[in-house]
Amino acid sequence: METTAYCGCKKCCEWHRGSWALLKLNFWDRYITKGKNKGKEYTGKTASGKDPQESYDGLLSVDTVTHPWKVPHRVAPPWLWLPEDGTIAADTRYYPFGTRMKIPGYGWGVVNDRGGAIKGPERLDLYFDSHKDALRWGRRRVKVRIER
Repeated sequence: METTAYCGCKKCCEWHRGSWALLKLNFWDRYITKGKNKGKEYTGKTASGKDPQESYDGLLSVDTVTHPWKVPHRVAPPWLWLPEDGTIAADTRYYPFGTRMKIPGYGWGVVNDRGGAIKGPERLDLYFDSHKDALRWGRRRVKVRIER
């Protein structure tokens, strides 16, 4: 499949701060700039209503056994012990919300979002926590394992 990356920034998600109706004095509010929801408040939630997150292997995972050098030499907080599935945007006509996928180089992810340009069964958009990481991923063609 062809995969691309996105984050929650205004470049990737097309939002801006403040409303011209309030002379941009409400700079802490975010508004959608394009599409059918233009002008509505941007919440940062996915199309399924969840907060997006990047895939994380966790300290107690198979990856810990195969790559022990990734385990930090300090005590980590308990919320970092378990793996977390990342957020994937896909065409929900082919992959309904909740479909779990393994993407090489990214990890496990769950379809929780739809992308505006994500059309067809061969396209996925992967969520990253930073714009820099999303740009580093770029566009890649990878073999994806799908769990239904």
